Amino acid sequence: MDADRAFDGRWPKASAWTRWSATTAVVLVAALAAGSAPAQSGARSGPQVVALACANCHASGKDGAPRIGDKKAWSKRAELGLSALTQEALTGIRRMPAHGGSPMLSDLEVQRAIIDMVNKSGGHWIEPVDKTQPAAVRSGAQVVQAQCSKCHQDGSGGAPRIDDRAAWAPRLKNGLDATVRSAINGHGGMPARGGMADLSDAEIRSAVTYMFNPGAAAAPAK
Repeated sequence: MDADRAFDGRWPKASAWTRWSATTAVVLVAALAAGSAPAQSGARSGPQVVALACANCHASGKDGAPRIGDKKAWSKRAELGLSALTQEALTGIRRMPAHGGSPMLSDLEVQRAIIDMVNKSGGHWIEPVDKTQPAAVRSGAQVVQAQCSKCHQDGSGGAPRIDDRAAWAPRLKNGLDATVRSAINGHGGMPARGGMADLSDAEIRSAVTYMFNPGAAAAPAK
């Protein structure tokens, strides 16, 4: 999660830095407690639906189906947009039956499968949120362990390392909300939502807070 603006290299004195770090940690934890966003549902994921229904044709390009990984073939489909592609998949097109031949699939699951195939073929689509069946929100620690640590554990690609407050300070100088928006939209070498499309805004906020100060983020709010 890269900085929105470059750091000018000037740091406060040690005593001032200690006070700043403690105050910022408290503010971040308070902001996290106040934040909210709808969580993802327990519906099947895009890869699960692709394996269940789509791969029969799209893995090999059978009957003219755009093959997963064929950027040229999928770029033409992607130009139509998610709504149009979803409608085609739901009603059926050419040799593909409605719902890909799996009528038990929900509209959301069909969308997730399309997004998964588009993204595996050079796309960068964001998965829609299902607001009808909210599930438990993952903690910052869980999100970081599952995804963020791939770069932030060792600082790969210039990512600020977990619990390195000196590295996180310039990223947070415009406020937590600005840093979270940067993570949601993608910045520098980091893709949107850190490359984990099903993360909610609240989960990303929690992950950012955790990486700045794991101890404070894990502490119960008072």
